Amino acid sequence: MFALEFRPKNLDEIYGQEQIVMVFKKFIKNGKIPHSIFYGVAGCGKTSFARALAGVLNYDFYEFDGGNLKIEEFRKILKNYENALTKPLFFIDEIHRLSKTQQEALLVPMENYKALIVGASTENPYFTLSSGIRSRSMLFEFQPLDSGELEKMLFYIKDKINFEIDDEAKEYLIKSSGGDARGFLNLLEFAISLDTHITLENLKILRGHSVCSGASNDDTHYNLASALIKSLRGSDIDACIYYLARLIDEGESADFIARRLVIFSSEDIGNANPNALNVATNTLLAVLKIGYPEARILLSQCVVYLASSPKSNSSYKAINKALDYVKNNEKLEIPKYLINTLPEKKDYLYPHNFGGWVKQRYLQKDLKFYESNSIGFEKTLDEWQEKIKQCK
Repeated sequence: MFALEFRPKNLDEIYGQEQIVMVFKKFIKNGKIPHSIFYGVAGCGKTSFARALAGVLNYDFYEFDGGNLKIEEFRKILKNYENALTKPLFFIDEIHRLSKTQQEALLVPMENYKALIVGASTENPYFTLSSGIRSRSMLFEFQPLDSGELEKMLFYIKDKINFEIDDEAKEYLIKSSGGDARGFLNLLEFAISLDTHITLENLKILRGHSVCSGASNDDTHYNLASALIKSLRGSDIDACIYYLARLIDEGESADFIARRLVIFSSEDIGNANPNALNVATNTLLAVLKIGYPEARILLSQCVVYLASSPKSNSSYKAINKALDYVKNNEKLEIPKYLINTLPEKKDYLYPHNFGGWVKQRYLQKDLKFYESNSIGFEKTLDEWQEKIKQCK
């Protein structure tokens, strides 16, 4: 298999991740290697990097799958190195799948550095790993390979293997791989097995759609996402559908697009149409389960709904103002009657005992962060606020 045959043997053979390579070369030079978590989309080189690192350090390499890791096996291997001069490198793929108990079992070996622990994940470790694991590790985000890096890989393989590839086929091979080196190598390998003269027609037989999140070295990925969001903000449905189609065609993952729609639904629509957040969130959950090609329909439905919704950024501006105030001013003391552990809590006025609202100070100072735009459902919320405060 090409994915194994052409796997990097050392850090100099790694494609992409230049900054991470540079950092680890310094770690190796200084003789101090941290426990590390590599996270990023599939096929961006996390496992290859860990194997190359083990080779450079002359560490014995043990690979585990986070979905079926047996702690007893882990401890048995660790025991064999109690009096050894070298350390093992434990690589745990999909480390986010470890249970809480399994994660806790790693803490002591990580603390005493009896082994080097390297984990890889397609999920964000800030949400999926315990604080104990994170505090003992360095977290490195791996980026998809850009088109230039995949082209370099293609030229390298072409020097080793005799085959021809048409220009349009090369472009499709790189573009449809979406920064996934493994997907790139698999498609190339099976295309060569069909015919050593690779054509666009044969590639499209093997792969009708892009495989994962798109990436390019000309920032098209970010420009298209930005254009989609700005078109949504401008309520131009047809422009939104065009940029959505471009993102899909460029190989952008459905969940990346859906996450941007969730953010937009709160930042730019907010309480002008609170249901927009529900629609966008359900779209994200659905595309994670479904994927392409059907996910395009869900994304289109969501985009039309968001573009058609009334827009307000009042909640977005309110939290930004509040954060700015908190960062640049002394912290306000919480009124004592709002703290349940203090005797002054007896002075707290329970609004339900006063028909739903009672005049009471909740901040030391009179501060104003939220300014309603009175758009859409926000106007109803404004009316509710007025009615609530009329209660006696």
